Order: sequence, then C-alpha cells, then structure tokens
Amino acid sequence: MDWDQIEKNWRQVQQKIKRKWVRLTEADLNAIKGRRDRLEGRIHERYGFDADHIRKEVDDWLRWQG
Repeated sequence: MDWDQIEKNWRQVQQKIKRKWVRLTEADLNAIKGRRDRLEGRIHERYGFDADHIRKEVDDWLRWQG
C-alpha cells in the first residue's frame, strides 16, 4: 500500500492509525485528513519522538499495511 491509497481511504485507515498511535485523538485524525506530513507532526506532538524516528515508524507501519 502506498500513501496515495491511505489518503483515498482515510476514513477506513483512521482506526488502524489509532490502534498504532493510541495517543492520537479523534480531533487529530480529523485534522490529519490523510496527509502524511500532518500525521508525522501530530505523532511528534503527542509522543515527542524526533523526525527521523517518526518517519521510520510511519514507513514501517505503511509496509505492514500490504
């Protein structure tokens, strides 16, 4: 799965994102609207990880989505 598919299917993907990053709120998910840069920004806000770590986590998660 690539990020374009995530954006197109954002409503269905939100719950998978929420299971992976449980600190994200519904308001966060609504604000992200399928945009990777916004997801990474919200993960940084909620978890405090550095940008490289977040990018790797998102890449790993995306790889597991098939």
